[in-house]
Amino acid sequence: MSDNGRGAGPDFIEALARGLDVLRSFRPACPSMTLSELAAATGLARPTVRRILITLESLGYVRAVGRGHTLTPRVLELGMAYVNALNMWDVARPHMEKLVAQTNESTSMAQLDGSDIVYVARVAVPKIVTLGVTIGTRFPAPATSMGKVLLAALPPDTLATVLAEPSRSGITPRWQPAPGDLDAVLREVRAKGWALADQDLAPGIRSVATGVRDGDGRVVAAINVTVHAAETSLETLREEHLPKLLRAAADIGHDWALTAAVPVITA
Repeated sequence: MSDNGRGAGPDFIEALARGLDVLRSFRPACPSMTLSELAAATGLARPTVRRILITLESLGYVRAVGRGHTLTPRVLELGMAYVNALNMWDVARPHMEKLVAQTNESTSMAQLDGSDIVYVARVAVPKIVTLGVTIGTRFPAPATSMGKVLLAALPPDTLATVLAEPSRSGITPRWQPAPGDLDAVLREVRAKGWALADQDLAPGIRSVATGVRDGDGRVVAAINVTVHAAETSLETLREEHLPKLLRAAADIGHDWALTAAVPVITA
């Protein structure tokens, strides 16, 4: 055991633990602390705290202010090492897993690549579907619920350019709309904020999707719930699964915005 009651195996570095104890002693109500206050808060001897402060000050994590010491913004690097290690899909995944638990159906996220959607995240349940989906799978955007959401979010000029690109999915969807028909569908999606696809891509596949927004309110991805048409009606998709999907999308967007808002501190 270490001198403060922590469990300590042969590889435990007590000096590092003591340094972290000192850093954790600073609180919003105590932004500046004296040597004596830190010694009392950590239970460490004053000479030990003094050496730790000298080390932390030389590394740029604390600075002397009057009779005490205060943290510097550089301590944010310690937390940012974790935050920066998470990409946006890692942040989204817990919400997707919760959505799957609520619906017992698969959920995926996608982004546009030309006139296709490309799957970038997925949490699946073991059900037989017509088309296999993995990360990197691409489908023609107009025939998918996520594609409709992503296309509806584009400015008119960009939309025309995107739709002019040929699909690279290698798939011929069941629904191949005329431009006027697609325009009408996208207007409806913009008004509602979500989209349905009822076997537009392939027989047996229904899905509902909505956009996921970044901190600036831009739709940067789409998320869906996919069901088998023989098992789940459009009414169930709209009335039961859609509200849960909208909540998950909002929660993901909220967490993305929080992550992006944390400042990156560089030495």
